[in-house]
Amino acid sequence: MTTAAGYNTRTAGSFRQRFDTAVNARNSLLCLGLDPDPNRIPVGVSVEDFLIGIIEATSDLVCAYKPNTAFFEQLGDDGWRILREVINHVPDETPVLLDAKRGDVGHTAAAYAAALFDWAGADAVTLNPYLGFDALEPFLSYEDRHIFILCRTSNPSAGDLQDLMVGDVRVYEQVAKLSRDWNERGNVGLVVGATYPDEVARVRAICPDQLMLLPGIGAQQADIHVAVSSALDATGGNILVNASRSILYAQPVENGCAVGGWAETARNAAQELRDAINEAR
Repeated sequence: MTTAAGYNTRTAGSFRQRFDTAVNARNSLLCLGLDPDPNRIPVGVSVEDFLIGIIEATSDLVCAYKPNTAFFEQLGDDGWRILREVINHVPDETPVLLDAKRGDVGHTAAAYAAALFDWAGADAVTLNPYLGFDALEPFLSYEDRHIFILCRTSNPSAGDLQDLMVGDVRVYEQVAKLSRDWNERGNVGLVVGATYPDEVARVRAICPDQLMLLPGIGAQQADIHVAVSSALDATGGNILVNASRSILYAQPVENGCAVGGWAETARNAAQELRDAINEAR
């Protein structure tokens, strides 16, 4: 729901509380990305109805939802409205991690934080740490929210910068070390690509207690068993394994029309992946 001023009020309660509740209630470490591609959504189904249908079909199988702002921004003014409506349809006990990858000077970062946390209603957000701590602090001041900073990303060219040496450590290892210092409020996590399990293991060794978001499962074809076992903490958890396209668009589409029930097929794909993650624990 929203206030008269248009601000989202869903965000009462902390990201960590919602995450722990969802993990335990659903026996799930699956984070489902919500990346609407109009070219892959069945003809006659709106973006909003498609995403709400996906949420309704999978809400008992996931530990979090991760809308990617870029896929909503491409839709213009209507995209921002759809984003907030989609967030409002996520069950209150399920956290929303907004994949926005923001990172700017302090006063601009404060405006981003207000937009993503207060207006959109996100419980967590992905951030770029390139500008340093003062660009993260406005987000960290929301003590009940979480940030996930880009550390070692899943894309093929990630190593162009992230593997460069800083003294005797790589850039991504230095980011992981800095994240420990920035985690005074216990609300700093890391984005580490499942496509690079050796790097995942190094980051886990540096940050044994922090949450880790693992993109790269599914369409990017990371080895789920290797990635999960590399990322788990000493308790056998503290990770969110993200998949998007492999679940959202699991149903074949012919001539713009989904073959069969797209929501049911997405649910089946989500359940299969959730179970595979649990088998890898």
